[in-house]
Amino acid sequence: MASQEVDNAELGTASAGAPGSQGEPEVVNNSVYRPIHKSQNYQEELQALGTIQILNGAIILALGAFMSILQNLPLVSTHFFLIVSTGYPLWGGIAFIVSGVLSVIAGKKPTKEWIERSFGMNIASTTIALVGLVFLSMNLAVNNPSLKNCQSFQPPDLCIYKEASSNGLVSIMLILTLLELCTASSISVKWCKANCSPLRKVNPQKQIITTWSSKGSDRKHEPWEAPGKHV
Repeated sequence: MASQEVDNAELGTASAGAPGSQGEPEVVNNSVYRPIHKSQNYQEELQALGTIQILNGAIILALGAFMSILQNLPLVSTHFFLIVSTGYPLWGGIAFIVSGVLSVIAGKKPTKEWIERSFGMNIASTTIALVGLVFLSMNLAVNNPSLKNCQSFQPPDLCIYKEASSNGLVSIMLILTLLELCTASSISVKWCKANCSPLRKVNPQKQIITTWSSKGSDRKHEPWEAPGKHV
């Protein structure tokens, strides 16, 4: 009987395998940070959306500079380009460019640090775009009263031309701001869906241990509780 027990013990040791081989259990911890899986083409989408943000910011800066030049021309009322006085084309355009650059970098290097920086800046860009929409809407609202005031002391044709120019430029900037709002919010929502989902929040006390037999064909998945923890 004693010899049989010794033989059984030796067989059990042999089937377990040497240390570091396939017989060694592998601990899988699901509580660590995980970015969106590459199979979802998230990296390519992030770079594309970041490029759109950079172009948006650059065009808004250019439009702001052009409207600032028009505002300083003689016989041009400052009310037609009220958006220039708010400074939105400057700080809004710069914020959108920075947000786009961070999105492109996060797409090329999807590490936790760059992804979180891109997420934070896109949240800020979403807020800035909302503020910009308010300012641009105000500019369009005051253009009609400004036209009536202009016609009282300037040729009507000139006033109509200035109002049309203002409405056109401000409308283009409004469309670009809406595009930026959609882009920044889309990036933020994708990040939240991938990393803020309750399915990704696993109890760090519970892990899964995967064991293999000596042949590597049979797999068993058993729940493991940390020492001192009972279900």
